[in-house]
Amino acid sequence: MNGGIGRAGLVGMMLAALVGCGGSSGDSDDSAKAKAKAGAGARTTAAASESSVASASQDRLSSDVLQSRWWTWAASEPEATNPVADEDGRECGRNQPKDVWFLAGTFGTRAERTCTVPGGVPLAFPLVNLVADPADCAEFMSAAEGSAVLDGEEIDAETSRGETISVDGVAGNPVTGTGERFTATGCGLWVQLPPLRSGKHTLEIRGRSQDFSVAVDYALTVESA
Repeated sequence: MNGGIGRAGLVGMMLAALVGCGGSSGDSDDSAKAKAKAGAGARTTAAASESSVASASQDRLSSDVLQSRWWTWAASEPEATNPVADEDGRECGRNQPKDVWFLAGTFGTRAERTCTVPGGVPLAFPLVNLVADPADCAEFMSAAEGSAVLDGEEIDAETSRGETISVDGVAGNPVTGTGERFTATGCGLWVQLPPLRSGKHTLEIRGRSQDFSVAVDYALTVESA
């Protein structure tokens, strides 16, 4: 997720102060809803080690569903308790769904977070991502890169060059800045992991596109299923 005017970390370029890049002072409220950047970083390569991952055969969310759900989750809390603005991981469990555990990027800063994750639940997160219009996504993705390293092993990232997604949030959230539901184009570099084995894990997330970059180091404790 991702910085921009203000903070939309996860939103790399938020429009109006959200995550990412906002529009100019002449942008309308509608255009502001359509541009949000977020991030966590992304380059790609090798699969996670078997010692860290329970199974690689878990069902995966489609790109449009993943992005719609992640952005809605990221925009579900005001700044004081928002997982993207979280500095140490204390807010990582906010509003988590039961079938997947989302991790957040930042608003363009570096963070070190400690987070306890329930066992038996897959994880999903962006390396770097954006909500905007098709043209903005094309430009953003032309420079997007990043990496995710789990327990010392680099893991694969998926590239989304642009899908239509729907985002909902609470009023005043720092990611989209609006409590209204809107439809836009979502793009980015994304990682989906099957449930991790119980115990302690490290996860390093890095992402960059143009002048926006994200760096998050997670110390994860996975509970027994």
